[in-house]
Amino acid sequence: MLSRKQKHILLKFFSMFSVVRGYNILIIVIAQYLASIYIMAHGKPLKQVVLDVNLFMLVLASAATIAGGYIINNFYDSEKDLINRPFKSQLDRLVSQNTKLSFYFVLNFGAAVMASYVSFRTVMFFSVYIFGIWFYSHKLKKLPFIGNLVSAILTITPFFAIFMYYKNFETVIFVHAMFLFLMIYMRELTKDLENIKGDLALGYKTIPIIYGENASKIMLTVLSFLTLIPTYLLLYRFEIGYMYLYFYLCIILLLIFLVILWKSKTKTHYLILHNILKFMIVAGVFCIVLINVGVVLNRI
Repeated sequence: MLSRKQKHILLKFFSMFSVVRGYNILIIVIAQYLASIYIMAHGKPLKQVVLDVNLFMLVLASAATIAGGYIINNFYDSEKDLINRPFKSQLDRLVSQNTKLSFYFVLNFGAAVMASYVSFRTVMFFSVYIFGIWFYSHKLKKLPFIGNLVSAILTITPFFAIFMYYKNFETVIFVHAMFLFLMIYMRELTKDLENIKGDLALGYKTIPIIYGENASKIMLTVLSFLTLIPTYLLLYRFEIGYMYLYFYLCIILLLIFLVILWKSKTKTHYLILHNILKFMIVAGVFCIVLINVGVVLNRI
């Protein structure tokens, strides 16, 4: 049996884990490594990629920066989350705001130190990234269009760091990035529909609040069809191995998404839509291995 003090410490840990969304960071770390192995540095030996200290530092710096971003976002959204996510908000509040902010500065300092191992340019890159996350959380998040656009860009920025490290400018990488960007943009807009109540109460000027739910649904429909462009290119213009199965699944899920979207009226409906998009994004990470199933054996 755990003592009372041990239970308190464990709750604090889970609270901070919830604030920094550790499960999301783990997925991003896995995605960066898989993208490096199968897409960015697909011509290099597996061992050389996996044991690359510079890549490891880039991934750690990205994880620290993203964790800090979740903390500062949680800080500015604390009142809104009380309305939109009351249960999660109660867990998050087990750690004081001062502790969160202290951890935020430690994480950002740690990211800068890890980035300095790679190069001075990398330090500058992450410094701009850290500022961008803060500026988005403080100002841009409340603005229609700009908030969603910047959020999607910030989400794929860690992959841009890996892209610049390997300096691989193959067209297929840009097409993959386009697909991921559109999926994330759709997810951000769906979250706005899901969080209308809290956004309205705190004066957030999101697309659903200013232009209405129907306008948001039209935008999501257009974005869904735009997503078919990179999907088509990846299926019929590039060699993606067995990952074609994932993209065919995405087409089916997007059709289901659109059917549910135009029948949605409640937060529960929008939560289902959010989870469909989230599943597609997370599944896409693990399906990268389908590009070349035998890569582990062939490139050791």
